[in-house]
Amino acid sequence: MERMIPERAISGTHGEVWIDGEKFAEAYGLQAKVDFIKEKVPMCGAPSGQGQKYMGWEGKGTLRITKVNSRLTRKVAEQVKRGVLEPMTIVSKLADPAAFGAERVVLKGCIFDDLTLADWESGKIVQEEKPFTFTDFDLVDYIE
Repeated sequence: MERMIPERAISGTHGEVWIDGEKFAEAYGLQAKVDFIKEKVPMCGAPSGQGQKYMGWEGKGTLRITKVNSRLTRKVAEQVKRGVLEPMTIVSKLADPAAFGAERVVLKGCIFDDLTLADWESGKIVQEEKPFTFTDFDLVDYIE
């Protein structure tokens, strides 16, 4: 049995995000996950009366940024005005120096789900959540 070493726990503080090759230092969080698409299969004799068959997957994510500029808003707004949402590539890197390595994931075919034009409140730092979908991914580096 392998022993847990608390000092090796990975901190999100060391996360980094790139969109189309451009580093987004204002990112403070990123989640990307694959939801499985399953179809119900009727089954006689099963307690639930059904099983499930895997039929594919759907990639979803959320980028969380502290608002320091309008570059992502501008990029998406220009696409919306042209009537074409162009897929982007998002790279997530998690490289805590105390960990056993680094993890890097490339998300391909990313399209943001909406465009927030204004959302602020007096006395508060502006933070935005940017939900998106993706069509492919590669695990480039992983921690063993």
